[in-house]
Amino acid sequence: MILIDTGPFVALFDPQDAEHIRCKEILSAVRDQLFTTIPVLTEAFHLLTPNSIGADRLRDFILDGGVSLWFMDDPATARAFELMEQYGDHPMDLADASVIVAAESLRTTKVFTLDLTDFRRYRIRRGHRHIKVEILG
Repeated sequence: MILIDTGPFVALFDPQDAEHIRCKEILSAVRDQLFTTIPVLTEAFHLLTPNSIGADRLRDFILDGGVSLWFMDDPATARAFELMEQYGDHPMDLADASVIVAAESLRTTKVFTLDLTDFRRYRIRRGHRHIKVEILG
């Protein structure tokens, strides 16, 4: 199971993006089930602009089952806010926090992201341990 962050969605569905080809190659090699969160999609659609071809392609990808959605309930939202405070010295946005909370809930460490600086710092809580994110991309 792999969680997808905002950057790969933008790169995959905007052919002008500098990371477009690399992200397509990575995605084509992935055999695991893909998940993302609503905050990630909100950010991706904002960056692609709602009426763009890229946004249309992302909508089709979602509706065709290319990625499954993980929804945040109240405890997950509270955990995301906790993480945003924890990483307050280098602000963590809600999209990133939602990916880490989803990783904790879905018991995965794999994240497809272009945001290497932040995701190398983040840790996924497993009981009393904190595990590094396994970054694809």
